[in-house]
Amino acid sequence: MQAGLAAERLRRPGIEIALVPITTAGDRDRTKPFGEIGSRGVFVKELEEALLSGRVDVAVHSAKDMTSTDADGLVVGAYLERDDPHDALCGVDELRPGLRIGTASVRRRAQLLALEPGLSIEPLRGNVETRLRKRRERGLDGVVLAACGLDRLGLSAEIARRFTAEELLPEAGQGALALQVRSGDEELVWQVDDSDTRRRVEAERRCVSAVGGGCLAPVAAFHDGMTLTGLVAAEDGSWVRRLSMDDPVALGRELAALAHAS
Repeated sequence: MQAGLAAERLRRPGIEIALVPITTAGDRDRTKPFGEIGSRGVFVKELEEALLSGRVDVAVHSAKDMTSTDADGLVVGAYLERDDPHDALCGVDELRPGLRIGTASVRRRAQLLALEPGLSIEPLRGNVETRLRKRRERGLDGVVLAACGLDRLGLSAEIARRFTAEELLPEAGQGALALQVRSGDEELVWQVDDSDTRRRVEAERRCVSAVGGGCLAPVAAFHDGMTLTGLVAAEDGSWVRRLSMDDPVALGRELAALAHAS
């Protein structure tokens, strides 16, 4: 789906495009929590290896799945125009004590529990359709997914509520597709780059990078076009620290300090 969207944007006279399916660690293991199979980057490593080996010329990623810094020898040559970056609640339209909500994201878990401590958060992995099916099979009241994924699949009718960024701050890069190329090959994709999406997503990625790998707390960063906001929280939602700054590096360092002090 994502590669097809990128191919449509890149297609022009004289350019031949072939889609090369690649299975990542995140695709292969749809049961374990992300932390047990490598955390951030589990959906990109094999694609980056294919780029570096010359097997493919362009890798299409969900920007939120990428690590906060580029791999050596690779760059994001283009970001497609960002779709809805927010989180969506499917199954119920409000949070109430006692509801069973499915998500594998520690970021979502922390913020959901901060909004309603009486929720029961249950791990739920798989692609969008699988998670919707598992919600029904397991009798969960709701599941939280990225709104953009549902929209792209024509499943917007499944959305009962779109959270605002004030309620659930999105993951860095959520809603954006990143077209990664080898350094020096940016001309392959530059013509489809959306400058506003690049400005916002790159600020979010720099913020998360500045928080650093030593911070084990859930982290979020989102630029709404005017303001860059970052967040760190306890996994159980018992504390949430949210800050806004213009400088993404300063913001990330301040968030890391808050997390270590909490």
